[in-house]
Amino acid sequence: MSGIWGNNLKISIFGESHGVGIGLTIDGIPSGFPIDLERINCEMERRAPGRNNLSTARKEGDKIEILSGLFEGKTTGTPLCGMIRNSDKRSKDYSKLKSLMRPGHADYTGNIRYDGFNDYRGGGHFSGRITAPLVFGGAICKQILESYGIKIVSHIKSIGSIEDESFNPVNVSDTLIEELPKMELPLINKALDNDIRNEILSAKSEGDSVGGIIECAIVNIDAGIGNPFFDSVESTLAHLLFSVPAVKGVEFGEGFNITKLRGSEANDEFYYDGDKVKTRSNNNGGILGGITSGMPVIFRVAIKPTASILKKQNTINIDEKRNEELNIEGRHDPCIVQRAVPVIESVAAIGILELLKGR
Repeated sequence: MSGIWGNNLKISIFGESHGVGIGLTIDGIPSGFPIDLERINCEMERRAPGRNNLSTARKEGDKIEILSGLFEGKTTGTPLCGMIRNSDKRSKDYSKLKSLMRPGHADYTGNIRYDGFNDYRGGGHFSGRITAPLVFGGAICKQILESYGIKIVSHIKSIGSIEDESFNPVNVSDTLIEELPKMELPLINKALDNDIRNEILSAKSEGDSVGGIIECAIVNIDAGIGNPFFDSVESTLAHLLFSVPAVKGVEFGEGFNITKLRGSEANDEFYYDGDKVKTRSNNNGGILGGITSGMPVIFRVAIKPTASILKKQNTINIDEKRNEELNIEGRHDPCIVQRAVPVIESVAAIGILELLKGR
């Protein structure tokens, strides 16, 4: 079933964008682990809508109600379930979308897949709003991973034509690990902040949208985690990353650029730093043969421009079986990249914990 994922760590998601609520159940969390609820709330706020003029005006607190699996501040070991109740709904904005298919959305494919019974309001179960429960699950997994010393951090690599610097692939600084999660626009080069804002607001003023790239680093992860072939680190993370709406590309290490290198350049040469094995470069993104090498796991994801835009578009009316023009109403993000940063970190945390439990 599409709403269930994992073997050693099982997660299931539920809900629709304009339904009563959305949520996640996660099974396989160890018992007796203390959960910092304040840290969960901070992660939820990083993704939440309505924070500024760079995102949708929809106001949702994204406050989690933990329904089970937590007692006296510690996990019980039984399935942990969290729910977010939807409050700021304007379902009437979507009434005409029962028959008019939004370009770039899953309206048409969802209608075909579910024989017209899909909830089309706000994208229903296909909505990016369903990533909020993933952030809840990821926030818990992050805390558990940190007990192993593992940390996950991301930044905006690019939005439109504006491009940030890259992580140092062999040594992600502690300063960045500490500072980036606190930034509204997490950038290595802070001087690009205004340029990024102007890029987003320019698209917004034209009734359009813009996409970008997120770069993520998983640091302090030991060598030997993962498996070859079907349960490799890459395949596990890619499965989850491509589950995030709007993700259209994933690459590890040098990714497609590695094809431009000779083997002598692409190979990451080993050396001993004391008794610890390291590599002088990290073109393979900290993964060899599907297994972690002990170097930072570095990957990037491509986020497409928000599909809902104010510009008039051509589409189809599936009830009347004819071509029409569409003006989308409602409240939509001109760019979702900045809100997707904690989502990408969260699914990475879920994937790494799944692999750790399988060792």
